[in-house]
Amino acid sequence: MADLFDDASRDDPAPGPAQGTGGQRPLADRIRPARLSEVIGQAGVLGPDGPLGSMLAAGSLSSLILWGPPGVGKTTIARLLAHETDLAFVQISAIFTGVPDLRKVFEAARLRRSQGRGTLLFVDEIHRFNKAQQDSFLPHMEDGTILLVGATTENPSFELNAAVMSRAQVVVLERLSLADLELLAQRAERELGRKLPLTAQARDVLLEMADGDGRAALNLIEQVAAWKVEGKVDPDALAKRLNKRAPKYDKSGEEHFNLISALHKSVRGSDPDAALYWFARMLEGGEDPRYLARRITRMAIEDIGLADPAAARHCLDAWALYERLGSPEGELALGQAVIYLALAPKSNAGYVAYKGARAEARRTGSLMPPAHILNAPTKMMKEQGYGAGYAYDHDAEDGFSGQNHFPDGLKRPVLYTPVERGFERELKRRLDWFVSQRLKRGG
Repeated sequence: MADLFDDASRDDPAPGPAQGTGGQRPLADRIRPARLSEVIGQAGVLGPDGPLGSMLAAGSLSSLILWGPPGVGKTTIARLLAHETDLAFVQISAIFTGVPDLRKVFEAARLRRSQGRGTLLFVDEIHRFNKAQQDSFLPHMEDGTILLVGATTENPSFELNAAVMSRAQVVVLERLSLADLELLAQRAERELGRKLPLTAQARDVLLEMADGDGRAALNLIEQVAAWKVEGKVDPDALAKRLNKRAPKYDKSGEEHFNLISALHKSVRGSDPDAALYWFARMLEGGEDPRYLARRITRMAIEDIGLADPAAARHCLDAWALYERLGSPEGELALGQAVIYLALAPKSNAGYVAYKGARAEARRTGSLMPPAHILNAPTKMMKEQGYGAGYAYDHDAEDGFSGQNHFPDGLKRPVLYTPVERGFERELKRRLDWFVSQRLKRGG
């Protein structure tokens, strides 16, 4: 269910007299759930086996962090939790609340407690408080002055202090499905006393426009319900009357990392359709194509490597084409590079070998190269044995001497193990021959 236009000044769960156009309360406020059982879309946390359902059944509600996208019921759930536990409901927003305001809230909660009633303090966008502000909640949480319920759209493990996280349970709320939004629409129609003037296809489009956000869905429904139209509106007419919501995407937040992870793993999983989808999702969200160009080039190096040496070149060419052409043609070049990578043979053997070499270098970083592969530009260095016994590979049988090139006394590590895919199959054939010859020649 949506966070339905709660009035932050109220400290009780009853719906207030918020007024809409012409004195009419907004639709979202009029159909606000009165009980947790009426909340749509969050049965996983509110059901008898869910974290909130089990807490309420046990009569023991702890401090909570409600984490989820906008419009899924965070404020509504917090308000109803206060109602069901007979706690005073106090709501503040981290955007508009400073340290003096927090002091007043805590003092009021202490007074309320002395009178025998607890306080559920709901903090909207709690991630916007800095560390010192978050720390100010701790003593009041510990002595029972407040039961904290924070709401955030950001990953709490990134944004909240460890001390706050250790004293609160994180509850994950899901975006509303199309089925959930349809239930919400039906509830709205019962309140309005009439059906929306939409064809079945247009109704689906309307709910898709909400993008899992119950508050947005109710706003759209309220707009459509106010239209004076004859018959039913089809999808084309709906698109002309309503602007599509911009996708929820924060280029510096968790959504950014979630989507680039989805793109990378789709490429690694040789799924060009999924890879293109996530690539397009990031572009539609306003991602910088240059960032995507850099990341897909990294994918070519990390996940394809020498199984297809042309992959990295293909990415660099697409990057250069984007710089030459700009949007939208340049983005098409990047999209084609994504398809190429998804269908290329995959190998991380070079990546693994590189990481192994760096680890080995850190472990044995002071060992000298063997003397026979050192140059001896001075007489003294020749006298010390630099270059002595070096076998010039071009003079050896098959152009391969088999000499050792690792430091003396170091057990030879195996770092590069090519796979039997793509061009690396040929590299494996070559490597196997060199290994066998090195064993024969004692190198």
